[in-house]
Amino acid sequence: MSNEQVNYQMYIGGEWVSAESERNLVSTNPYTGDDWATVPDAQVADVDKAVTAAREAFEHGEWSSMSAKDRGALLRKMGDLVGENAEHLGRMESLDNGKLYREMLAQTTYLQEWFYYFAGAADKLQGATIPSERPNFFIYTRPEPVGVVAAITPWNSPVLLLGFKLAPALAAGCTFVVKPSEHTSVSTLEFAKLFDKAGFPKGVFNVITGGPDTGNALANNHGVDKIAFTGSTKTGISVAKAAAEHVGRVSLELGGKSPNIVFADADLKAAANGVIAGIFGATGQTCMAGSRLLVHESVKDELVDLIATRAATIVMGDPMDPATEMGPMATGQQFDKVLGMLKRAKEQGATFVTGGGKSAAHDGYFIEPTIITDIDPEMEIGKDEIFGPVLSVFTFDSEEDAIAKANDTRYGLAAGVWTLSGQRGHRVAHKLRAGTVWINAYRVVSPNTPFGGFKESGLGRENGFDAMKQYTENKSVWVELDGATRDPFSIG
Repeated sequence: MSNEQVNYQMYIGGEWVSAESERNLVSTNPYTGDDWATVPDAQVADVDKAVTAAREAFEHGEWSSMSAKDRGALLRKMGDLVGENAEHLGRMESLDNGKLYREMLAQTTYLQEWFYYFAGAADKLQGATIPSERPNFFIYTRPEPVGVVAAITPWNSPVLLLGFKLAPALAAGCTFVVKPSEHTSVSTLEFAKLFDKAGFPKGVFNVITGGPDTGNALANNHGVDKIAFTGSTKTGISVAKAAAEHVGRVSLELGGKSPNIVFADADLKAAANGVIAGIFGATGQTCMAGSRLLVHESVKDELVDLIATRAATIVMGDPMDPATEMGPMATGQQFDKVLGMLKRAKEQGATFVTGGGKSAAHDGYFIEPTIITDIDPEMEIGKDEIFGPVLSVFTFDSEEDAIAKANDTRYGLAAGVWTLSGQRGHRVAHKLRAGTVWINAYRVVSPNTPFGGFKESGLGRENGFDAMKQYTENKSVWVELDGATRDPFSIG
């Protein structure tokens, strides 16, 4: 790729435009430290323009009268285009957020399945007839699109997490405005180029870029009917409050402090691989990271040794190199945050089995794969989301103790259970307060399986057929069959 800086525009109403202020933000490659792209810094006027374009397309454009079957055909075409451009999109994401190209390529390749799945679902959304207690009425329901959807997406997997929201929203008939993270906007802008090729009407999909002020303007815009947000719990609460001011609908996919629970009868080598994938994959920068290891005290030393031995061999380096297993932190802010948490954990007496700081062998935002034991559950490192390659280890002495400790968190996004007992696996999974539980696996998602959290990990669900229903309103229609004889002063 050329070292020349690329200057991007936003995609609003089917046109590529700059911010009215003509101000831009710089995108930095986390691995090289180079400023490699600029994106517009949208302000309130730009947000209004994007929402207006989406509203016009929803209420008056070709999209407003398009059949569900035809929407599905466009979604299928979009899936084809995503597959054809997966390598390019994956490369853009890796350059922008520093995650492994092979991981980003796997995500952008798999993304087409979301469009295929919801293309097939578009004309399967049905209302119902309701038996009436009044013989002179026929009653039925209609699922109708909620309207203009605003999405705010994070920096760790921008395009895949956009797809979680976009595909069901379009299948339901909504129009869309997305604001990606100011740190990683490029792949979303590159993705927007596919909409013209797919033949979507202008205004159905819009991209605005900018920082927190842009996100606030979008969340507070009264022309938005629903906000779909993925990010931190703190920011999610602010988004929900903003939406509440105009009674906007909200779905939130937020943070986690997810446990991997390993019982004494587990296949420890398989469990070790699952724990490693759950916390060191993606440099720990994933909402579903298995950041807490709960292991039976009888196998704790053996399992931690297996994990630590493999952690010591993890190859860090250029995210574009196929041999690299862990890249840098995506931003300087996140790098500093994780280092601060590690420093405080050391001061509080935690034991570092491996890692614990910046990688001395690498320049830039590299943090060593870190395993910590001797943690009080009330320590910051043990209870707060880290979003980095840091594993906190706890022990338990019984099934009941494991469940109690796993649930002792304000989060509830995901959990893993490792055991060769099928009965125990199901029994424990049923008692865990988490939106997704994997048994003898970790960190797997699919377009047809609901994903979301309990407690402070979010509201609503993404993926699966029911996700499309969350982008609709249910309308009841009463049809009077014998109006001439009805008493005008009666309610029925």
